Amino acid sequence: MNIKCNVLIAEDHHLLRSGLRSMVSGIAEYNVVGEAKDGREACHLAISLSPDLILMDLSMPGMNGIDAIAAIRRRTPSIRIIALTVHQSDEYVREALRAGVDGYVLKDASFEELVFAMHAVMQGKKHLSAEMYGSLVESFVSGNDPAAPTHNAWDILTARERSVLKLVAEGRSNKQAGQYLNLSPKTIEKYRASLMHKLGITNLTGLVLIAINMGLITSLAKQYYDPARSEKPSLTHAPEAPDDDMGSGDDARDGRSGSAAGNDGRLNGPCRDAT
Repeated sequence: MNIKCNVLIAEDHHLLRSGLRSMVSGIAEYNVVGEAKDGREACHLAISLSPDLILMDLSMPGMNGIDAIAAIRRRTPSIRIIALTVHQSDEYVREALRAGVDGYVLKDASFEELVFAMHAVMQGKKHLSAEMYGSLVESFVSGNDPAAPTHNAWDILTARERSVLKLVAEGRSNKQAGQYLNLSPKTIEKYRASLMHKLGITNLTGLVLIAINMGLITSLAKQYYDPARSEKPSLTHAPEAPDDDMGSGDDARDGRSGSAAGNDGRLNGPCRDAT
């Protein structure tokens, strides 16, 4: 009897997502059951499809991968998650680990390394790309203790503030950002004011540049705020309002926490029989 591990792929680039699906599906013991193009969709599919393993991009529009990992961990803690990303900074690695990621693999890694990481996390182990191990060890040896208070932009902002910063920098209105995070437009406006105060900036362009420097958005986002442009390009689509409590863990309006309910319908083991 063959045992298959069901995999969900969360990646906003269609070409990369399709390539991953094709390669992973070619491995006998893995079965790709779904694809998500952003963090919110990944949260919904994690519940509806109940995969054994998620390959999660960290930089996606709207709800980013780190926030999605944290939300999925609250609802379905038995799912294994590998961050598949271009980000090599210690801050991203530490934040992903805090969110509950099981593996951290760089996108320039070989497919063989990804498969090795998949096998490792499905056996209950943790996996970091070799470059990340070296960077974290060097940081520790040099005395840059991750637990020590620092004053860079990443550390002075809360996880929710970083989420708001990302959405605002992507060009979302207060209403659109509120729909993604299940917050009111007035609450988003308060977060924007708080961000500007903490970061010591006075305009939206400054927020965008900070978000780029933090790796929350790519430098391509500058096109929306290029001073040489007379008009800003419109977004391709408006986000949908959430229909559950995913991503609303610290709603400033009512202080509710995200659901910590487990997934009672999951099988005991990480994999299930193939049909």
